[in-house]
Amino acid sequence: MESKRIGFISTRLSGTDGVSLETRKWAHVLEREGHKCFFMAGELDTPSEASFLVPTCHFTDPAIQEVSKNCFGCTNRTSETTQKIEKLKHALKQSIRDFIDKFDLDLIIPENALTIPLNLPLGLAITEVAIETNIPMIVHNHDFFWERKRFLRNGCWDYLNKAFPPNLPMVKHAVLNSSQDNQLSLRKGISAMVIPNVMDYKNPPPPPDGYADDLRDRLGMKPDEKFILQPTRIVKRKGIEHAIELLHRLKMPAKLVISHAFGDEGDDYSTRVKNYSDLLGVETLLCDHLLAEERGTDKDGNKLYTLADFYSQADLVTYPSSIEGFGNAFLEAVYYRVPLIVNNYSVYSFDIKPKGFRTIEIDDYVHDAAVEQTREVLNNPELGAEMTAINYELGKRYFSFEILQQSLCTLMIKCFGAE
Repeated sequence: MESKRIGFISTRLSGTDGVSLETRKWAHVLEREGHKCFFMAGELDTPSEASFLVPTCHFTDPAIQEVSKNCFGCTNRTSETTQKIEKLKHALKQSIRDFIDKFDLDLIIPENALTIPLNLPLGLAITEVAIETNIPMIVHNHDFFWERKRFLRNGCWDYLNKAFPPNLPMVKHAVLNSSQDNQLSLRKGISAMVIPNVMDYKNPPPPPDGYADDLRDRLGMKPDEKFILQPTRIVKRKGIEHAIELLHRLKMPAKLVISHAFGDEGDDYSTRVKNYSDLLGVETLLCDHLLAEERGTDKDGNKLYTLADFYSQADLVTYPSSIEGFGNAFLEAVYYRVPLIVNNYSVYSFDIKPKGFRTIEIDDYVHDAAVEQTREVLNNPELGAEMTAINYELGKRYFSFEILQQSLCTLMIKCFGAE
């Protein structure tokens, strides 16, 4: 196919959240196919020459937060709120048009901006630009509003029906899992392609180079303590209480290391995690201040580590989520060959588990068998190595960059024809 100029639009494309990570992977695969990629969001860590920063794209922008406050948790909205939304929408439409013109774009890929309504005006703006310009779009849907309880009581059903996501002839859709595909068809009459999260399994991570050998010391870990990694943000659906209970019941020297800070749902749950850890006597370390996209130092000269460095030191990964669009942390644990304990959340049950992955499972609570299995894996490195070797081969077969490449080529043909 002839090279295309592709623009990604999201609220934030920065850091290690799932949307930002998957956007980088999509861009990498598309550029490997000869296309050029550009990025518009309210926060960016993309190359400056390909970036278009628009602060009101971000869900933390004060004006956007005010709109969200007045639209969710209620059953109606005022005319003043509607006017604010319209004003923000028109400004964002102009920004999107400027983005398209500046980089001479052929295709737009909204990343979750038309899926979860963290920024109502942005979703409306993208939808109207699609209608008014007829520019092709591939909407990458990660988390739908009906999958999040906090969005279900709202005063903006008209906006949600129009734009989250829109059913338009110039718009193609990708979802992360088969359940989303079914629900999108039922709720919106939209046919989507299932494209799961992926990792570059064809190119395994390099062997440890010694950089992160001092990470355990930085965390105050003793030589006999197990490094149990929770590689997620601190939000309620991550089910971190299960990881804390597991460590409490293991009765082994161990620390729970949480790599990321709290996310877009406030810090109440972070307090809950700390209090529950204290209650059960589990040492839980919040380590987002040590995590960075690249190795280096902070402003005070303290050493920073990548997520790969954290995985390199981990004895076990805990992933007890109750809800996930797919499961980036699951694929990361497979990629870095770390044994993991996983909650049997719906997407795992339908789209991942049947592939044959070897994990320690819980089913919404920590049962005795899971505790015993975990203890056995931690005490038997050969067993852990066997499990992770099997998992890596399955990851390469089902969730690789090559699988993503095939899917994106199909979507591009649907947008432009075979050319």
